[in-house]
Amino acid sequence: MAQMEKVAQTCGDGCCAPPPLVLPARPKVDRTPLIREAFRLEWLTIGWMVVEAVVALASGIAAGSLVLVAFGLDSVIELISAGVLVWRLSIELRNGEAFSENAERIASRIGGALLFALAAYVVVAAGWNLWWRLGEEFSLPGLIVTLAAIPVMRYLARRKLDLAEKLGSRALRADAIEAITCGWLSFVAVVSLTAQALFGFWWIDSVGSLAIVWLLVKEGSEAWTGECCAACA
Repeated sequence: MAQMEKVAQTCGDGCCAPPPLVLPARPKVDRTPLIREAFRLEWLTIGWMVVEAVVALASGIAAGSLVLVAFGLDSVIELISAGVLVWRLSIELRNGEAFSENAERIASRIGGALLFALAAYVVVAAGWNLWWRLGEEFSLPGLIVTLAAIPVMRYLARRKLDLAEKLGSRALRADAIEAITCGWLSFVAVVSLTAQALFGFWWIDSVGSLAIVWLLVKEGSEAWTGECCAACA
């Protein structure tokens, strides 16, 4: 009985309290393989965007299609964005993560400014065409390239978003959002071109191009301010 009282007294002093829970340190992520995968995605983006921009712009200009021209210009913006991302990733590979922050901000703002410029162009051109009742011709090459762009952009966007989260990269996430917008642009262009072929409405191209302006402004604002990437910081 005396021994039990002694044990109870000792435990009351705190010796029997469970030890504090110590969580294991979170392992540091090896960024090099992730950056190399991001490089591969950006070079794939560059290759596809060259094809997409050439076909969309050539067919859009030939047919007088604003939605195709806007789609082609967005492809040029994505091409520039991919080039900027290659530069940003190269800086980190050479100098380390701490040196890439300034390149990150520059890359995001370049993409945002380009998207604002494209949105302004679409508004002015669509307003001009609607005012003067300018129509367009159907473009089969334009329809083919916009159809092909939908699955390609879906794949690129998903992979870039995943890598952006792992790397904590605002610029890469902004680039992924541009791929998402390009996919929506593709969808709008497909709907516009199909409706044009079926019904021949002269105004469908301009209205279809105006439908994407809010996407361009939203994406440009997020890329400029970095708000879309707050979760990655």
